[in-house]
Amino acid sequence: MRTLGIDLAAEPAKTGVCQITWGPGLARVQLERGADDDRVRTWLLTPGIDKAGIDCPFGWPQAFTAAVTAHQRHAAWPGRDAEDQQAYRRSLSYRMTDQMLKDEGHRPLSVSTDRIGVTAMRCALLLDEVGQALGRSVDRAGAGLAAEVYPAAALRAWELLPPTGYKQSEHGRNAREQILGEIGEAVGLELDDETTKLCTDSDDALDALVAALVARAVALGRTTRPLSPEAVASAAVEGWIHVPTCELGELAG
Repeated sequence: MRTLGIDLAAEPAKTGVCQITWGPGLARVQLERGADDDRVRTWLLTPGIDKAGIDCPFGWPQAFTAAVTAHQRHAAWPGRDAEDQQAYRRSLSYRMTDQMLKDEGHRPLSVSTDRIGVTAMRCALLLDEVGQALGRSVDRAGAGLAAEVYPAAALRAWELLPPTGYKQSEHGRNAREQILGEIGEAVGLELDDETTKLCTDSDDALDALVAALVARAVALGRTTRPLSPEAVASAAVEGWIHVPTCELGELAG
């Protein structure tokens, strides 16, 4: 099996891509940083990729798109009669999958009100182009080639997320080094010195690696899935964040 992890950013410079080739007791890693749209498309359309995990929202809250559409048309603001305006605005800010993660203590960004929305625009174009190349739309719930992932949530599920985080600062570098060591031991990662340095120096690179691990969990059917009819309908439009439900060591080949 081969899985792909993409830590997508608004600009290529901070976009990491990781491919893991899974074999008996060994997971061989190929990692790069600075991927532009052409490079990301090439990776996604590489023959033999079983599942790709992309760290970026696949869609926007349906309440948000409905409100913006109504506003553009000079129609009544959909939340005009809402008794709880704060709750209504939360529905504009967070998708169902985001809200479910928030209820569990995670802190997903709002694709409609945060800067991650710019990255989501890039993702939407890439998913559209990949779907066109495949001759079918990319399933936003994760049933097809790609699934939406959230590396920090995955690390928390695997009890690898430090209380003070793992991004930026010298402390972040130390945390990344420790995370990488624990992942390597659990799943048998084959890492050369350059790849090890890239993951410890850059949270973009480490997130791409984690995204590839979650893609493996998705392919094995070991992540959270939309279950209720409401969640299934929401995921088809808004996207769905897959969080591992298995131990990290269970991903080993």
